Amino acid sequence: MDFWQRYRAIDARDTRFDGQFFTAVSSTGIYCRPSCPARTPKAENVTFYETSAAAHEAGYRACKRCLPEAVPGTPAWNVRSDVAGRAMRLINDGVITREGVDGLAQRLGYSPRQLNRILSQELGAGPLSLARACRSQIARTLLASTDMLLADVAFASGFNSVRQFNDTIGEVFAMTPTALRATAAKPHHGGAAAPSAAGPVPLTLNLPYREPFDPGIFDFLAVRAIPGIEVASTGPNGMATYARTLRLPRGNASFSVTYSPVTYGPSKSGASLQLTATVADLHDLPALLSRVRRLFDLDADPQAIDEALAADSRLADRVAAIPGMRMPGAVDPQELLIRAMIGQQITVAAARTALTQLSVAGSPAGPGAPGLDRFFPTATELAHQGRALLRGPQRRIDSIVAAAEAMASGALDFGYGDDVPSLERKLLPLPGVGPWTVGYVAMRVLGAPDIFLANDAAVRNGLKLLPPREGLSATFQEVSPWRSYATMHLWRTAAKKRSVREQPA
Repeated sequence: MDFWQRYRAIDARDTRFDGQFFTAVSSTGIYCRPSCPARTPKAENVTFYETSAAAHEAGYRACKRCLPEAVPGTPAWNVRSDVAGRAMRLINDGVITREGVDGLAQRLGYSPRQLNRILSQELGAGPLSLARACRSQIARTLLASTDMLLADVAFASGFNSVRQFNDTIGEVFAMTPTALRATAAKPHHGGAAAPSAAGPVPLTLNLPYREPFDPGIFDFLAVRAIPGIEVASTGPNGMATYARTLRLPRGNASFSVTYSPVTYGPSKSGASLQLTATVADLHDLPALLSRVRRLFDLDADPQAIDEALAADSRLADRVAAIPGMRMPGAVDPQELLIRAMIGQQITVAAARTALTQLSVAGSPAGPGAPGLDRFFPTATELAHQGRALLRGPQRRIDSIVAAAEAMASGALDFGYGDDVPSLERKLLPLPGVGPWTVGYVAMRVLGAPDIFLANDAAVRNGLKLLPPREGLSATFQEVSPWRSYATMHLWRTAAKKRSVREQPA
């Protein structure tokens, strides 16, 4: 978007662009989200920034009226496969907090000095400033939504000390943490979230996202849920819940996400997504929030995606019927690779059966949410027990165990900081891994938006059910760079046809 396109967006107070850029006003010294209700500033006083960190680096403070930090993240980090996009995915996952700038630079294959120069040029701020903006956003969310002790908020947001936390909140928001908490009307969730004799207290937060939101992603996760590790359910009035256990860099965790649809009546309200999370170590909370957002694709811009897909006459009716479809992500890259390799060339139900058998190797989770009693096996556990638990052709078992051994030894290291070419270089040499596997992993781990799984059986079946159109490519090049979402629509089409066929006469 150029300057005037962005200016028209802020003049219209278009919520779709919240989080995609930030508006700094020189006459007031503050920066806002595009939908800020304040009077539209004069164009000559406006500067647009890609990130809130860049606005802060330029000397601006966050608007107390629109709270620009309380927005969904930018979808650009998945669309962009350059160094800046890869760096932001890792920063959001907490890599700088755990490994520092040197660790981030090493993961990306650059020196710290080169990385600082690249990010400053591309995003207007260096890695430390970007990480501080991420911490500030999490801190504001926790202050506004929970009754956590301020010291716990500091460490849960990724700060190394309470003093650093107080100084940063004062610089970014021009308020103390206590004053910032007082500005937000918040629900109460049973007191401070601090460890107790019974274990960590769950946190409950609302997850912001851009409308529209299709809850069909809960169905996608439900049919693939592994008993004991994942629980998915659909309640009355369209409510849906997905819960699971997972390992994070510093300890174990579990979470559940509940979708509540629009309610009608005197207290009409919009649909909401609510996260309830329990972490063994509060330092893991930023990584958990980032991975949950990736799992449910909450930083996507569904209006832009749907507009592009609807321009293809084959998909127009599907998009009109299911607006806001999301692309499921992954909370654990290594787990996703194993699931993808097991799911190759077999049905979803057969893959779920095989994964349920394999999950016996996972360690117990201890007391927690009902139905969640263990973790998905680590690469080391799979390498040791995989052969005894896997069923099927020996060649496939060998390839899965070989991948687990490579991940356990560190010979295979991939994750959110990769791009599609680097993922191909790392995964394709593995026995039993082909282009479908790499594409599927790219979609779900990287959030790559332009993957079309042309050889997937369900994609082919879904394509047969769409109206034929002459002159359009079989690989949906017309909707690039959103072909991953076209793949999701075709999967949904094939699944709906199959469920109708399986109904009793």
